[in-house]
Amino acid sequence: MDSIRVVSESTIEPKGYPGMWQFPKDPDKCCIYRVPERLRSVNAKAYTPQLVIIGPLHHSLKSQALNSLGDITNTKRAIEEEEERIRESYSESTTWIESSEFVEMILLDSVFILEFFLRRVFGRRGMKTGDPLNDEPCLTETINSDLMLLENQLPYFILHNLFHPIFSRLVSNMTFRELITASFGYRNKIGDDSNFSHFTDLARCVRIEKLQGPAQHEFKRLRHLFNAEKLYSGGVKLDVLQEELSLEVRFENGCLKMPRLLIEDNSEMKLRNIMALEQCHYPFTAHVSSYVLFLERLIDTDKDVDLLVDKGIIQIWIGQPSSVAEMVNKLGLGITDIGSYYSDIAVKVNAHYSNPLTKSQIYLENKWLGTAAIVATVLLLLTFIQTVASLIQVVQNA
Repeated sequence: MDSIRVVSESTIEPKGYPGMWQFPKDPDKCCIYRVPERLRSVNAKAYTPQLVIIGPLHHSLKSQALNSLGDITNTKRAIEEEEERIRESYSESTTWIESSEFVEMILLDSVFILEFFLRRVFGRRGMKTGDPLNDEPCLTETINSDLMLLENQLPYFILHNLFHPIFSRLVSNMTFRELITASFGYRNKIGDDSNFSHFTDLARCVRIEKLQGPAQHEFKRLRHLFNAEKLYSGGVKLDVLQEELSLEVRFENGCLKMPRLLIEDNSEMKLRNIMALEQCHYPFTAHVSSYVLFLERLIDTDKDVDLLVDKGIIQIWIGQPSSVAEMVNKLGLGITDIGSYYSDIAVKVNAHYSNPLTKSQIYLENKWLGTAAIVATVLLLLTFIQTVASLIQVVQNA
């Protein structure tokens, strides 16, 4: 793996990209996109590889190095046979890259990715391989994150096609699909019938796996939703759904139930790249974007975050409630909301909050709590008086 191209400290994103103003031969076949500038301008780092650069969208940043990989004749031929289909997967034209150079690039990137996954899943903990990109945990996690970036993708089909003739003999008991889901922590979290085009698409599929709902033409824009603290104080209960990576949200019997959102070092990066993919490829079923916008409405300040943390809906591994609130409020910048999967739920939540019966119930509960507190105080006072009177009587009798 010495041949992997890494991002150096001197690497600077070019102002213009070759092929940027050209168009793909068949737009219907493309699935890998340049992140729209309106999204990149909010947080460019979230879309930029930190360590490894993959595919033609970063080709102008790469050093050209391909060490000997043994006999690669058959492997190259497999890529050459699919070259046109690979090129069609990118939203920008790649005709400016010569055929031989393009095949060599795909070969190098593919072999690196396949070998990285094998070492990550089957490598023995504590044993050095001699390759710092695998031996250092912080570097392997960075690579894993880089392989999730939208602009840093290879089509899934070519990796799948190359895996079996080259590496399947090493892991005869595991398919390539099982290998990558294990590497990304998605084991048993996606059905065998779910199809995806690349790793960013895989991350999206895992999150929307259990979503069910109306047809896409029935989705309405998410107009309004009160923030979490206001809803809770107004009688809307909050609870967590024990579903990892799910986007399922329910509103039942006055209780808003949401899946746990883990806030860790790469959470923003993952969400931003999935949302960028949806804006380009799934504009009418942008369910991850819809979820983020729903969450954005719930969170105004760190007090809302504190409440959601208390209810188990948010779990913070890194950062403070104030930084989480700022992150969530910026996630929706530049996102076009054509129709939200959660619009009907928002309407029901707002209606429950605004219902006079809900407010009267809160009033009665508060009144009862107040009355109960007064009664408890009176009983305590009477008990104290009785105790004092008993002591006085004992003293007098003595």
